[in-house]
Amino acid sequence: MNEVGAQAIRQSFINCSRGEARRLALPSDLGARPWADLDFLGWRDPTRPGRSALVTTTTDDRLVGVMFRVADTRARRRAMCGVCLTTHPGDGVALMTARKVGVAGRRGDSVGLYLCADLDCSLYLRGRKDAGPGARMTESLTLDEQIGRCRATLLAFLDKLFG
Repeated sequence: MNEVGAQAIRQSFINCSRGEARRLALPSDLGARPWADLDFLGWRDPTRPGRSALVTTTTDDRLVGVMFRVADTRARRRAMCGVCLTTHPGDGVALMTARKVGVAGRRGDSVGLYLCADLDCSLYLRGRKDAGPGARMTESLTLDEQIGRCRATLLAFLDKLFG
């Protein structure tokens, strides 16, 4: 994923209104993000603590953004992210639901995915961030294959938003 600007990010959201997209709090550190190591840009909205998460990624050379509602979950012993397959203790993994696109979304239909609560899946996958002992399984896949699986999982989720 390449560095992108605030306007492009706001225009990329597919499951919220233009007004909601304009009101989103964007990360203040966009220029400092490790863009070469990001499969997607993920952040939590500080104006809606604990309730809102946002993800943007590229698909077919187009930027696509998704607004998630973060489920209020009780701390578990350990849970695994469905995207990067990193395990975290306590509330390090969260169920995030996204409203579907179009009529289905206006009816209230949504799709959920378990993600790293801090949305740093790309960094865990590449070993740039450590979730602690036993958090990453030893895999026979190469790093490039793991990155491909991460991207494929995220893109398959995006496809569900249109279904």
